[in-house]
Amino acid sequence: MFHIVLYEPEIPANTGNIGRTCVATGSKLHLIEPLGFRLNEKQIRRAGMDYWQDLDVERYINYADFLEKNPGAKIYYATTKARHIYTEIHYEPDCYFMFGKESAGIPEEVLLQHPDECIRIPMSGETRSLNLSNSAAIVLYEALRQQNFGEMKLTGELHRHSWEEV
Repeated sequence: MFHIVLYEPEIPANTGNIGRTCVATGSKLHLIEPLGFRLNEKQIRRAGMDYWQDLDVERYINYADFLEKNPGAKIYYATTKARHIYTEIHYEPDCYFMFGKESAGIPEEVLLQHPDECIRIPMSGETRSLNLSNSAAIVLYEALRQQNFGEMKLTGELHRHSWEEV
């Protein structure tokens, strides 16, 4: 199992989408308050709240509370300021991926305490950052790939189309 940690998320649709991704991957979602929304808002339901009853989610009153309740957790901090690209790291089972709030990211004082655990997703041009839910999915699926996708279904029905008929 992997863990997605959202540090003070602000946009309910992102949190809903990440919640849906966590359900689909058997990952746990950790929410560090304050949240920029209430968990019963319509946007979060639309983005994935129909899966919320199946989601393993825990809320924390602040970052210190999160650390206290998860002692010894191996945490990777997603930031555009990291020197390590997310694919350069070997992720061990049960590690945590922290993503910061949409407007400001993870606080600099937290990042400075963990420079070797900071990871980034490469981007071209002057792009400030990727969407939070996309970033979480990218990093999580790399970790899952490294673990051969664990207990996830790897086979499915193959839909065959005859392209000659088109």
